[in-house]
Amino acid sequence: MSQPTDADLLGSLTDTGLYSIGAFFADRHPELCDDVIAEAQAIEDEGLARWAQREATTLDAAFQTLVTGLAVRYYKAVAGTSE
Repeated sequence: MSQPTDADLLGSLTDTGLYSIGAFFADRHPELCDDVIAEAQAIEDEGLARWAQREATTLDAAFQTLVTGLAVRYYKAVAGTSE
């Protein structure tokens, strides 16, 4: 059995739902990427329920923000973009 190459690994990292969500968001809303990453970080730091309460939003909306921020961060890390 042969060892996977770096290209194989990178290809497998881009073939995920999280990568696709991040790529879609970054493509459609490049001006919001930094904001959604910062909000996701705040949710991680503060906790989902507390952040949702502070922002006067639903848990579902807070969770969607968290996942989107994580997806954009993942996409940027794999794609090697800092934009």
